[in-house]
Amino acid sequence: MKDVQRQPWNPPLVVLCVPVLLWPIAALAAGGVPDVNQLKAELQAQRQRQAELEDKINQLEAQQKLKERAMSEKTNQATVAQETKQEGKKKEGAIPEILQWASRVGLYGDFRYRYEVIDDKSRDFDRSRNRIRARLGLNAKINDEWNLGFRLATGEGIQEGDPVSTNQTLGGSWGKKPFWLDLAFLDYHPQWAEGLDLRAGKMEFPFYKPGNDQLIWDSDLTPEGGVVSYVLPLGEKTTINLSAGGFWVVERSDTQDTALWGLQGYGKQQISGPTYVLGGASGYWYGNLQGEPALSLQWEAPTSNFFGNSNAGGVYTSEYNLLELFAELGTKVWNMPVAVFGDYVVNTAAINKNKDTGWLAGFVVSKIKDPGSWQFEYDYRDIQADAVVGQFNDSDFIGGGTGGRGHRFGFSYGLTKNVVPALNYYLASYEGRNNNADYNRLQADIVVKF
Repeated sequence: MKDVQRQPWNPPLVVLCVPVLLWPIAALAAGGVPDVNQLKAELQAQRQRQAELEDKINQLEAQQKLKERAMSEKTNQATVAQETKQEGKKKEGAIPEILQWASRVGLYGDFRYRYEVIDDKSRDFDRSRNRIRARLGLNAKINDEWNLGFRLATGEGIQEGDPVSTNQTLGGSWGKKPFWLDLAFLDYHPQWAEGLDLRAGKMEFPFYKPGNDQLIWDSDLTPEGGVVSYVLPLGEKTTINLSAGGFWVVERSDTQDTALWGLQGYGKQQISGPTYVLGGASGYWYGNLQGEPALSLQWEAPTSNFFGNSNAGGVYTSEYNLLELFAELGTKVWNMPVAVFGDYVVNTAAINKNKDTGWLAGFVVSKIKDPGSWQFEYDYRDIQADAVVGQFNDSDFIGGGTGGRGHRFGFSYGLTKNVVPALNYYLASYEGRNNNADYNRLQADIVVKF
């Protein structure tokens, strides 16, 4: 019989787990059941502490709100005090209501003293004289769309002031010098149509003149009527300018009035920096001038002066319908502004086609801006007898009017702020009148502006 080999004893897992399972029971038996009332008391104490903490938090929040409200009230009080102080200062410096109109009105003016020598070979002697010009103007802003303008200026004339000169010659036995109404106009520039402008009354010449030349129109001329103009931008560098107007030249009670109608259009192209090119055309049509007496009778009667225009029997023998072409180029040379310009005019209604044209070419170098700056000007012109109405073009070149050719040199210098001395010299001759005699004229000016 084989021996049976004994295996080591391994107690089952159940036997090992018995003590673990029996331990809580033993513990409960030893300690007994926990006190429920004690647990309730501890829970109640925790709730009480939580309520106390919440109450403290609410108190702190209330105190913070009170502090913030107090700070806000102090800030508001300081702001109100500062605004009140500033308002008080504004009131101290405010313009009284009765004088508020003065803030919308601007005064301006200028005075010029001139010494000139005229060497006119068609006369027996040279002439030298001293002359003054004084002008006082007012611009009033009525509102954002309406303006008014007025200006008084010295001048000479028996019935009315010379339309192309505001000079007064000194030496008339110290007689008092008259002032004439030089400008009186209204200006409407509506906000609903940007670039549109309407003027009516006695105004500065409203059409563009290249280089501010005086081939057709004198710089002192202030026509009377109405004009509408419009500036149309085409991109950032191109503009189109259009103007049309009607003007009353002579009003008559027994015959038809003499009038002038004008139309102009020109474009300006900015090329780069200060460089630009400009070109355009104008048309001016006189109505009922042919067969009428000299326009000079309106202001210096009984003298009849046609200023070079063809005439017979004391009346104009030609009508005047003018076509003008002009161009201008501006740039900078050695950091100085330079402009070159040209102007051409033909009277398409002239009876004599050999006397119907005029032209001018010139340039301007530098510009008066500040004390020490200077400007030089030059132009040459040839103006035939019936190219334009002689009453209204340059009053200094060949003594005013048409039928002449020659040079003009000009130089001005910024002596101090708003004080500019200047020299002008005309080296010219008559053409088709006064035996084609030479005409030279020197002008020395000093101009003061405010």
